[in-house]
Amino acid sequence: MNNSGPTLQVALDLLELDRAVQIAREAVKGGADWIEVGTPLIKSEGMNAVRALKSNFPGHTILADMKTMDTGALEVEMAVKSGADIVILLGSADDSTIADARRSADKYGARLMCDLISVAEPVERAMELEAMGVDIINIHVGIDMQMMGQDPIEVLREMRGKIHIPIAVAGGLDAGSAGQAVSAGADIVIVGGNITRSSNVTTSAREIRQGMDSPSSAPLEKHDFEAETRRLLTGVSTPNISDAMHRKGAMHGLIPINPGLKMVGPAVTVQTFEGDWAKTVEAIDVAGPGDVIVIYNGGSDRVAPWGELATLSCMNRGIAGMVIDGAVRDVDDIRKLEFPIFARAIVPNAGEPKGFGEINAEIQCAGQTVRPGDYIVGDDSGVVVVPRERAYELARRAVEVEKNESRIRDEIVKGSTLSKVMQLEKWEKK
Repeated sequence: MNNSGPTLQVALDLLELDRAVQIAREAVKGGADWIEVGTPLIKSEGMNAVRALKSNFPGHTILADMKTMDTGALEVEMAVKSGADIVILLGSADDSTIADARRSADKYGARLMCDLISVAEPVERAMELEAMGVDIINIHVGIDMQMMGQDPIEVLREMRGKIHIPIAVAGGLDAGSAGQAVSAGADIVIVGGNITRSSNVTTSAREIRQGMDSPSSAPLEKHDFEAETRRLLTGVSTPNISDAMHRKGAMHGLIPINPGLKMVGPAVTVQTFEGDWAKTVEAIDVAGPGDVIVIYNGGSDRVAPWGELATLSCMNRGIAGMVIDGAVRDVDDIRKLEFPIFARAIVPNAGEPKGFGEINAEIQCAGQTVRPGDYIVGDDSGVVVVPRERAYELARRAVEVEKNESRIRDEIVKGSTLSKVMQLEKWEKK
């Protein structure tokens, strides 16, 4: 490990070897100590990925994340002969696999790290693995678990006094949480996407390195998931969210009445009928600050149940925006108010306040089901419905999409093209 302090390990969980080598070079410049050949890279490029990283970085410790569950001796031998100094196995592997891997590592002069991802009792298993001769324990909260808000540092605090070998921590760490991990006793901090998907890998690595070298002793604040969800969704685009949702949730047929404005907030839903504007404006009094009113008006483009006065009322209530599967009017005045509105059409005709319909029921709007409390995000690319029970997870996933796009954008700006960065020909069906 780094003799001057905790070790920063960069995880290259990419598919393309040339990109991985370049990103590793930038990460090392920013202060990364160890270079991990991630499982996706090994699956994509095989042991050649380990050879290439060792060849390009002969003075750095190279780890092969084999995620071994069986044939421990064989996989350790493969990795070490390809240039790995440390081989990563799964802590959930059978004891016989761990023992066989240990014998192979001793034979070839390598170290073993065991990854505790998805282990039900990580502290107990870490103690067993230490007794079996494993060199390093990795407390790893996987990407899918990170999206649900799980935190590896809590496990670290519980484990630190119970085992005596180095402990690595992985799972969505950034400059702040990397410092917290060191304060809690981490010997090795493993960072993937927050370095490799950055538009400036060197700067991101340097900031994490600085956070590790000057860690804060202040406890991490408890998650306010609602506030965090809103913050994350505000920082990404609707295309990012659509990608994170695998093309689910996008409304269709709507236009932004005020281009350039963004809205994010939980839905207050309205079901009404063509031209009946009573429930649409009554919903303004039901909605609270930061909410988004979502209206189904039969998809009508002949009569507008929404206009300037309703918009002004929304602004007085602190409402974040409005979506209508129907028409609006008074557009000149609405645009002066700079309030986010997304509608199917613009017409001058007003309806009548008859009072039919209901507020805060499940509705269909612009081709999507919307329930009260679902998050609604709108920008110039459109409107997306994010299910309330997965809002935090999907917000986190959208941020990862944005990071990946930022890195690709940076490579294109430097002179590449999208097809070359993505190596599309390699992945085409033959």
